[in-house]
Amino acid sequence: QGQLVESGGGLVQPGGSLRLSCATSGIIDKIGKMGWYRQAPGKERGLVAVITEDGSTTYVDSVKGRFTISRDNDKNTVYLQMNNLKPDDSAVYYCTAERYYVAITYWGKGTLVTVAS
Repeated sequence: QGQLVESGGGLVQPGGSLRLSCATSGIIDKIGKMGWYRQAPGKERGLVAVITEDGSTTYVDSVKGRFTISRDNDKNTVYLQMNNLKPDDSAVYYCTAERYYVAITYWGKGTLVTVAS
């Protein structure tokens, strides 16, 4: 059974930066897309960024130019570098990993990011 563990969340001032990491374990297949979602209080969970196994990336418009998703395929780890953070970026951030050959997506339990002065 695959497991994902996020780390790197915390409290940061507006304009600051954080780097989230998501380590996977127990996924024996090749991993396809990996991504980050977020959910703020009272709002639906939404996509932040996704990266394919060959490195193609997609971002939600609100984070373009500020966030960068990357992955280390040797370590089966995905990262989210977040710069110029804004209060609206405050949310629980979840990582995902899809098995390449089977339509199964694993989710982490989330890491809290709070942007406040």
